[in-house]
Amino acid sequence: MGKQTRYSPEVRERAVRLVAEHTGEYSSQWAAICSIAAKIGCTGETLRNWVLQAQRDQGLKPGLTSDERKRLKELERENRELRRANEILRKASAFFAQAELDRRPR
Repeated sequence: MGKQTRYSPEVRERAVRLVAEHTGEYSSQWAAICSIAAKIGCTGETLRNWVLQAQRDQGLKPGLTSDERKRLKELERENRELRRANEILRKASAFFAQAELDRRPR
């Protein structure tokens, strides 16, 4: 059910590496990103995001690494499932408690 990725991890890694290797040949990192993105067939913003994430993964920029992001997503999904289960159990408990009260002789 996850998002379909159009670019393989190898293409992403190569694009990020090209940006790192060729930034000095351009007036800015953004200029390098735009040039390389056009050759790969993605948008400049997409490649910029890949570069930023690679820098986070290498500890060069603050933020969550890819592994931390993946783990956080898993924990959030698990948390949602547990909240749903707790809500179901709470409602079932209330239902059966009410049924027990209704059944008692008066």
